[in-house]
Amino acid sequence: MSTIQNHVQLIGHLGDAPEEVKLESAKKMAKFSIATNIRFKNKDGEAVESTQWHRIVAWNKLADVCLTHLKKGSHVACQGRLIYRDYETKSGEKRQAAEIHLEEMLML
Repeated sequence: MSTIQNHVQLIGHLGDAPEEVKLESAKKMAKFSIATNIRFKNKDGEAVESTQWHRIVAWNKLADVCLTHLKKGSHVACQGRLIYRDYETKSGEKRQAAEIHLEEMLML
C-alpha cells in the first residue's frame, strides 16, 4: 500500500493583505486568508454559491515573497499541508484552528 500524504491545493483570492507575525526566533512568518467558492443547486433546484475561508501560513523566504507581492484581492494557487493547532481564548475556552502551511505558491 502506498503512503497517504497530507497535501492540500487551493486556488482563491486573498481577503486582506498578508500580515507579518513577529516571532522571538529568527524565523519569519506571514499569515493570510483566501476565499474559495463552490456552486451547487439546493433542494429546490436553485443555484447557490458558498464561500469558504482558509487560513494560510507561510514561513521564511516564502513569507517574504507573500508579504512583498500579495495584497488584498490577489488571485493565488496555494499548495501545502493541513495543520490543526490548539489554542486557548482570552476567556479560557479551548479551541482548534485548521491552517494550511504553505509549501508552494503561484500568483495568478
